[in-house]
Amino acid sequence: MTDTAPLEPEATDTAAPTAGAIEQASRFTPAKLVSSYGGLVAIGVLALIMLVWAPGALSTFRLGNLGKYCAWALAGIGIGLAWGRGGMLVMGQGVFFGLGGYAMAMHMKLEAAGPGNVPDFMQLYGNGTMPAWWGPFRSGPFTLFAIIALPALISLILGYGILKRRVKGAYFAILTQALAVAFATLLISTIKQTGGFNGLNTFSTFFGQNLYDEQVKKNLYLITAALMILFLVVIWQLYRSRYGELLVATRDQEERVRFLGYDPANIKLVAFVLAAIMASIGGAMFVPIAGIISPSNVDAAASIMMIAGVALGGRASLLGPALGAIAVGYGQSTLSEQFPGQWTYFQGALFIFVILLLPGGIASVWPKLKDLVPTRSAAVATVETEPEVAVA
Repeated sequence: MTDTAPLEPEATDTAAPTAGAIEQASRFTPAKLVSSYGGLVAIGVLALIMLVWAPGALSTFRLGNLGKYCAWALAGIGIGLAWGRGGMLVMGQGVFFGLGGYAMAMHMKLEAAGPGNVPDFMQLYGNGTMPAWWGPFRSGPFTLFAIIALPALISLILGYGILKRRVKGAYFAILTQALAVAFATLLISTIKQTGGFNGLNTFSTFFGQNLYDEQVKKNLYLITAALMILFLVVIWQLYRSRYGELLVATRDQEERVRFLGYDPANIKLVAFVLAAIMASIGGAMFVPIAGIISPSNVDAAASIMMIAGVALGGRASLLGPALGAIAVGYGQSTLSEQFPGQWTYFQGALFIFVILLLPGGIASVWPKLKDLVPTRSAAVATVETEPEVAVA
């Protein structure tokens, strides 16, 4: 009698998936991809519209108007960072918008005047002498440096003094708005140095390029729109970073963040400085497109209009601040053309409607609609939680 060994199951190549493989596969589910890269895809779609479709479909005049809206959107993106994610209601961004705008305007006035000459308004309002601090703005590289460095330095000093004293809420908003009022008053009172209430205008060249050339106007729009797309990509990455999480945590639970060893003032200060730089770049691009910069573009009313655009689009969303600023600019231009005396009423009614029914802005409409539609996972969860019926 021979011993027979028990039959062993044949080996197969299929092995049970490991926990790491399951986790790796779960990272690439459609829901995870949309959650992680949906914002980047939306920015890509916006880039196609702004950089490909608009230049070919719109006239030079309409393209110039859209360029102005994009300049306001640059400031709006920074407001979305500081207010929407950082909880700081910055109602004085007109100050930094004006710093960049006046720096660019000074360079363009000196460029138009020619070497050794002074701007025309200094001869009209003054004795024909130019202040010494105007001189460095003859240089294009210095002007570009000043557009970034000047608002960064001023916002760093102001923000450090305000945020280190834990000023926030309504007091922070009122203080920043007072800065805008003071800045506009200073510009009006210095007519011999800054053009006063009329501001700086009658530009002819932009870094050697003829501003009356159609291609130059188109290039100015493309630069401004490209900067808006670039800022959105930077903000998208910033929101995904550890700093973005800290900024939201500071907005929602400042004392807990302080308990964990972080200084909320420093976290907010970074957002405040970045918002100031973005507003300054927006002001710098606004000047050659609009052809003017004046106290009315930087005062408290202008700052409130920037805030209104961000609130309309959705201050805490990615694209909301930019799209809201563009929508407000478009509405202002369109309504003022059709209803010169009543357009402000339409705009005010729109803001009231959004504040009452959509506190989160237009960007909050899509999440609300998604909540109304039951998803497959919710339906499966409902079926699994139903109690079994005993069969007699």
